Amino acid sequence: MDLSYNSDDNAFRAEVKEFIAEAFTPDLQAEAARSKNGYISKQGHITWQKRLFEKGWAAPNWPAEHGGAGFTPTQKFIFTQEMDAAGAPHSIPFGLTMVAPVIMAFGSEEQKQRFLPDILATNVWWCQGYSEPGSGSDLASLQMKAEDKGDHYLCNGSKIWTSMAQHADWIFCLVRTAKTEKPQQGISFLLIEMNSPGVKVAPLVTLDGPAEGQQEINQVFFEDVKVPKENLIGEENKGWTYAKYLLEFERGNPYSAGLNRSLKKVKEMAAEIEANGDKLANDPDFARKATDLERQIMVMEATELRIFAEISAGQNIGPGSSSLLKTRGTEIQQDVSELAVEAIGQYGFPFVEDTLASTNEPDVGMDGAPMVVPGYFNKRKTTIYAGSNEIQRNIIAKAVLGL
Repeated sequence: MDLSYNSDDNAFRAEVKEFIAEAFTPDLQAEAARSKNGYISKQGHITWQKRLFEKGWAAPNWPAEHGGAGFTPTQKFIFTQEMDAAGAPHSIPFGLTMVAPVIMAFGSEEQKQRFLPDILATNVWWCQGYSEPGSGSDLASLQMKAEDKGDHYLCNGSKIWTSMAQHADWIFCLVRTAKTEKPQQGISFLLIEMNSPGVKVAPLVTLDGPAEGQQEINQVFFEDVKVPKENLIGEENKGWTYAKYLLEFERGNPYSAGLNRSLKKVKEMAAEIEANGDKLANDPDFARKATDLERQIMVMEATELRIFAEISAGQNIGPGSSSLLKTRGTEIQQDVSELAVEAIGQYGFPFVEDTLASTNEPDVGMDGAPMVVPGYFNKRKTTIYAGSNEIQRNIIAKAVLGL
C-alpha cells in the first residue's frame, strides 16, 4: 500500500489551490463562513458550481464520457481535501452525486441526454424524495403510491426532510408501484417535475428560525400528480436496487480535511477566551479534549488514505468502507461541534436568526460565535441521514466482519 503522493499529484494539488484562490472570492468566503447549516444562498451555490463547471471540475466523480473531470482516485481525494481545507461550499449533492450516477447506470440513452447536461452545468436544481413520515431508516416501508394509468403514473403521498426542496426544479422519488410480500420488491424510482400540478412544498421550520436563504428542510406533498412513464428510471419495481446504489455515493466521502479545519477554528476561539485567569486554550481539560479529537482526526485521515490507496490500486472496497467513513466522520463532526459550544460558553446565548443577512454590527463575543450553537444542533442530523449510524454498523458487521 503506497500512501505517498508523486510529482503529478503534487502539481495537481497546486493547481487546485490556485483555482480556489481565484474562484473562491471574498464574497463567497464570507457567505460560507456565516452559514449555520452548510448551505449558502441559492445564487451563491449556483455561482460556485458554475465556476467549477467552467473549469471542468463540477463533477469529480463522473466519467469523462459524460463530461466529468476525469480525475484519478488520488486526484479526487486531493480535490476534496483542498476544497474542505479552504471551507469552499460543497456542491449541492442531489443532482451531481446522487441522481446523476443512477441515471448513468440505469437510465435510458434518452434520459441521459435529457438530464445529465443540465445537471452538470447546474441549470436545474434537484432534491431527494426518499424519507416519509414513519419511513426513515426503515425506508422500505414507504407508502407513496404511483398508480399505473397507461401512459403515466398517478402519484399520491408525501416526502419529508426534503432538503432545499423550495429551490428544486426536479425531485427523484422512491414510490410504491406494487404491494408485495417483501416491501423492497414493490418500489420504483421516478423523476418528477416540481412544478407539476398537485406538488406542494411546505417548509419545516427548525428552532433556528425561518431565515430566508437558510431554510433547509421541507415536506413535499403529492396529490394526484401525473408523471409520464418516460420518467421511470430502469424497470418498474426495481427501485430499491437503484436506491441502494445511490446511497453508496452519498456515504463514501472523506471527512478529515473539513474536520481539521473545524477543530482549528475551535482552537482559535479558545485562544481568545478568558478562563480562570488564563486563555481557555491553556486549560488542561480543554487541551486534553482538543488533543484527543486531533488524534481521532489523524486516525480518520490515515483510514481515508488507506481506502483511497486501495481504490487507486483498482481494488473494490465494498460498502463496508463507505459505511465506516460515514460513521466515524459524522461522529467526530458532532464531537468537534460539541467542543465548540463548550469553548464559547456564554457567547453562545445570543440568537441571530439570519446569519447571512448583511449587518454592520460585530458578532457578540467573537467573530463566528452566532454560528456555533446552531451548527451544533444542525449536526445532530449527520448520524441519521444517508442511513443512520446504527444501520451503518450493521452493514460493517456483515460486509467487513462477516457476522
